[in-house]
Amino acid sequence: QLQLVESGGGLVQVGGSLRLSCVASGRTSEIYRMGWFRQAPGKEREFVATLNWNRNSQYYGDSVKGRFTISRDNAKNTVYLQMNDLKAEDTAVYTCAVASLPQVFNDAAKYEYWGQGTQVTVST
Repeated sequence: QLQLVESGGGLVQVGGSLRLSCVASGRTSEIYRMGWFRQAPGKEREFVATLNWNRNSQYYGDSVKGRFTISRDNAKNTVYLQMNDLKAEDTAVYTCAVASLPQVFNDAAKYEYWGQGTQVTVST
């Protein structure tokens, strides 16, 4: 099994920044891809960003390109999501996820492991 624990969420004003962290423990050898999804109240889950663990290839959702950056620290089994120029529409629960196979990167159904999520609220 693989466990994921997120941190770093909170309340920030429009235009501000936050950095989310997700630490993986357990069977970390299963990680092929690690990334973030988000879900706002009344909306469907949305792909945010992901990276391939061993190649560091990065992929972003259209709504966050140029503002968010995903990175990793392999030694710490941690992935980060640096979020800059935050907008009110970025308000959501952000959840870390891991895929063990090289499948479609923005399909939540292809990620087998999920964290509990962390709330990000952007105020106007």
